[in-house]
Amino acid sequence: MAWYVAHDLIGHAQPFFAPIAAVVSLGTTYGQRLRRVAEVTLGVAIGVFLGDAITHVLGSGAWQIALIVSLAMVSALLLDAGAIFVTQAAVQAIVVSTLIPDPGKAFLRWSDALIGGVVALVAATLVPRAPLRRPREQVAVVIRKVAMLLRSSAMRIEDGDVELALATLADARRTDGLIAELRAASDEGLSVVASSPFRYRHKDDVRRMADLVEPVDFALRSTRVLARRIAVACYRGEPIPSAYSVFLRDLADVTDLMAGELAANRMATTALEPLVGLARASSHLQRTNVLSAEAVLAQVRSLIADLLAVAGMDPLAATDELPPLAD
Repeated sequence: MAWYVAHDLIGHAQPFFAPIAAVVSLGTTYGQRLRRVAEVTLGVAIGVFLGDAITHVLGSGAWQIALIVSLAMVSALLLDAGAIFVTQAAVQAIVVSTLIPDPGKAFLRWSDALIGGVVALVAATLVPRAPLRRPREQVAVVIRKVAMLLRSSAMRIEDGDVELALATLADARRTDGLIAELRAASDEGLSVVASSPFRYRHKDDVRRMADLVEPVDFALRSTRVLARRIAVACYRGEPIPSAYSVFLRDLADVTDLMAGELAANRMATTALEPLVGLARASSHLQRTNVLSAEAVLAQVRSLIADLLAVAGMDPLAATDELPPLAD
């Protein structure tokens, strides 16, 4: 389409860069399209200008290419540009300085880039619904991971297996990528509803899921710390009351309920009541003189507050649902 517009409608003889600019602008994700189009267009403009100007004065050769590319990349970096901007400035400088086109063709190359970018933006308005589903699907993935880690931690309280406890901790520490994927999916969804009028009606749903990124991140971090405290207790042979294991399993069941609601594109408000019940029950769990056990209890209560926030409760109000610990 970009070639058709530039060649057949506008009359450029060889608009080879129009389809290239369209592909680069679209990229492999739906996020940051407007920025990519701007970076491609401006990068081409800088690269073409410097390539034409310096080649006209100094000619073409190895050292001229090195000079042109250096100036093009430095100019782009001074504009605080992104990677695509810098790369396009360098690439176009190389193309111009080696092919030595007619100086009058410089504007055509820049306008081809603009045509490709516009075509990419038009295509972006027709995106499928997949980017709108990804945020809620990824939220559910993270919450299910929390439930899985809770069940695994409960088993380690019961059997005290050091190796398995360390394996659970290692698994918990590998979850940063899940949050990175969630943030990317959220940004992508917001970009789609912002750029596509056909998807604008989904704005509120996508925004609600985007607002969950931070509390979900906190919940996963709390789970990671919990797994660490249980691993330490297993390593030191410090006993943790069996009631804590039962409590973690109950919390995992509620967490799975939340994941199911979120996967169905619903806020996990149905989990509020059972979470509040667990928050209040946590204040009556058995106390011990073992430091690791007390740390586990404190971390479980922190996780409950985080999950209450994921379910839609104000974070400060969530902490109010945790009564003081009984003596």
